[in-house]
Amino acid sequence: MRVGRIAVVSPFIDKRHGTERHVAEWTSHLGSDYEVHVYSQRVEDLDFSHVRWHRIPKLPGPHLFNFLWWFAANHLWRWWDRRVRGISHDLVFTPGTNCLDADVISVHIVFAEFARRVRQELAWRRNPVRSWPRLLHRHLYYRLITFLERRLYTNQNTSLILIARKTADELMRIYGRNGSLPVVYTGVDQNAFNPERRNELRADARQRLDLDSSTCALLLVGNDWRNKGLPTLLKAIETFKELPMVLLVAGSDDPYPFQKQIEERGLQGRVRFLPSRPDIEWYYAAADVYVGPSLVDTFALPPAEAMACGVPVITTVTNGTAEIITDGADGLIVQDPNNVEELAAKIRLLFDDAGLQHRLGENAALTARQYTWDRNGEEIRTIFADALLRKAQRSQNRRS
Repeated sequence: MRVGRIAVVSPFIDKRHGTERHVAEWTSHLGSDYEVHVYSQRVEDLDFSHVRWHRIPKLPGPHLFNFLWWFAANHLWRWWDRRVRGISHDLVFTPGTNCLDADVISVHIVFAEFARRVRQELAWRRNPVRSWPRLLHRHLYYRLITFLERRLYTNQNTSLILIARKTADELMRIYGRNGSLPVVYTGVDQNAFNPERRNELRADARQRLDLDSSTCALLLVGNDWRNKGLPTLLKAIETFKELPMVLLVAGSDDPYPFQKQIEERGLQGRVRFLPSRPDIEWYYAAADVYVGPSLVDTFALPPAEAMACGVPVITTVTNGTAEIITDGADGLIVQDPNNVEELAAKIRLLFDDAGLQHRLGENAALTARQYTWDRNGEEIRTIFADALLRKAQRSQNRRS
């Protein structure tokens, strides 16, 4: 009996980015049960003894241009393999809107909701004329993705995998997609992120970052710092000018847009922008509190990683990671991501109460220990087996 054959369609795969990390981990776990064929422009961090990569070239130019090429090319490559090479797939899986024939889609963001939130930012009158070509590119790209979402997510024969429960509300409100959709919360690499590892690295990390024992180090990790809530966070720490507190912001975003706000609020020397590094647990080791007041995040991985390390976490209800946190027991949840006073109060609470810091960190590590990539793998295999069964039943009904 032939093993089930699955096509994984993703522009690129690695373990350094959120969505792509999911695809890498899930693909690795599927390889033990299925014959997996990956259609992608770039692949890293995969064991090719269990996966076959069909490389699709990437074209230079604007992102929209390459996406249109990628979208057409991955269909063409798979059509060629099916018609000429005899490689047919029992299921097609993709993260998001990469192809029209997907049987299983993992929804990491509802783009229509994101576009709604940034509508004012994209208004022509609010942007200088010199930026209009870039603005036009974004408008066209957002319209295309929203069109594809509507076509794909409203198809009841397509299985959707959610990364957080809150996504179900957005799918229902925007696209009328109802029914019970499986939620697979992000896994955490327990070997890299754990309290023991944090303790090993802590002295060296704080010394290299010139943090003395009296300094409370707040940490924010990620890209798109505006969406991660950095403007609100800067306003919050402005109220603590008399306290020995420093904010560490790690990622590859551009700090320039925030420098004026830092100067105006007198925060020079109290905010440090740090580069991304592969051993991100080094930053968690240096931190006393992780603060991630996201405006919108399906499931931000850094707060979960910080929890696994035993770092007390403050996040917002608009971040899906809050769904695995019990407020006041293993983390603190801010109800309004734009409420500076609420965020500042949570930070001050942890600064003043070392016992609460310790208790939240210990409980956070216990909570995060439940969420592993092996657990993800088991959940994904169950979902794929169910999708295969339902697809076979539909095929049988059509023949009947």
